Amino acid sequence: MNRLKVLFHVNEPERWKIVLVNARNFINDVGQGRADVEIVANGAGVTAYAGDAAIIEEMKVLHSQGVVFAACRNALKMHALEESSLPGFVLAVSAGITEIAQKQSEGYSYIKP
Repeated sequence: MNRLKVLFHVNEPERWKIVLVNARNFINDVGQGRADVEIVANGAGVTAYAGDAAIIEEMKVLHSQGVVFAACRNALKMHALEESSLPGFVLAVSAGITEIAQKQSEGYSYIKP
């Protein structure tokens, strides 16, 4: 099997739980270290990076398995969130939509649960 590349997109805070389950199931199915996985949040989705401790813990577990977490700087500003308040494993990107387009140009499959 070729190395898979998957980009999960979340722009609604209530979608995080399902996104995290989808990412975990994907990794369990293909095998840890056998795919490139990124989860990009924009819009109100970025608020989860400053919210529920249980969700942050699940993010940490997935990050330890190689999942990249990204937050849109535009959305952070819109929701008055400072980059310095993000968990250390979260990468701030200039614009979430640009990150999505870039990853798709690199061959990532786009998934929006």
